[in-house]
Amino acid sequence: MHPELFKFNTPEFLKGLLPNEIVIYAYGALILIGVLMAFSYLKKYAYKDFGLSEDTSQSLLMGLIIMSIVGGKFFMIFEDPGYYLSHPKSLISNSGFVFYGSLIFSMGFVVWFIKKHELSTWKFLDLIGFVALIVHFFGRLGCFMAGCCHGIESHGPFSVVFSDPASQASPLNVPLHPTQLYSSFMLASIFLILTFIKKRQSFEGQLFLLYLILYSFGRSIIEEFRGDEARGFLFDGWYSNSQFISTIIILFALTAYIIRQRKFGNNKG
Repeated sequence: MHPELFKFNTPEFLKGLLPNEIVIYAYGALILIGVLMAFSYLKKYAYKDFGLSEDTSQSLLMGLIIMSIVGGKFFMIFEDPGYYLSHPKSLISNSGFVFYGSLIFSMGFVVWFIKKHELSTWKFLDLIGFVALIVHFFGRLGCFMAGCCHGIESHGPFSVVFSDPASQASPLNVPLHPTQLYSSFMLASIFLILTFIKKRQSFEGQLFLLYLILYSFGRSIIEEFRGDEARGFLFDGWYSNSQFISTIIILFALTAYIIRQRKFGNNKG
């Protein structure tokens, strides 16, 4: 839609240190809003449920952001290994991320954090699920503004047209599925569902595992409407990398859900 929110000339005293013109991008602004909202939620419940200080929560969130960036960039290699291995600098210059890479790397950091602070693993993962949903929701809104992660051509009632020359959508001036908004709606729905279930939670880890299952299932469906071919496909092009990863995550999370439900039931263990 509008990748650039506004731009302004650099103040005289900063010229030479910064570009002559500063651009505020919608994607970055929405990610910032998401991080602030997530930190507010994390700070509240990390203290309420685990007694963690604000500084500790801030360190956790910063670690999650760093690992999400590293993981999201690393998994881009699998979209086109030949290109990225021969042009590694493009990983930095390219604004794209692979969400599942961000998720996997950040979960590794969370496990380390849990061990360091001797926290209840599954209970803390339930909290992380909500934090991830908040940041991801605003991130997908940012994608919509930037035009990335767009859908295939569509002439239905929900189609949108990207016309801004700075937009990453391709092609421009053609009605497309707003898959970014589909994702945002899905993420908001999952957040509400988990909030409802939280009051009736039967075992620790239930919310996090449901988050993985619901998101992965929804992502697999939305992939059918995605139009950015660069993310990579398997099995002669009929199964995307993200759908493959979604299947693995669903199988893992569903198995863990069944095991924990049978073992702990309403004991919240």
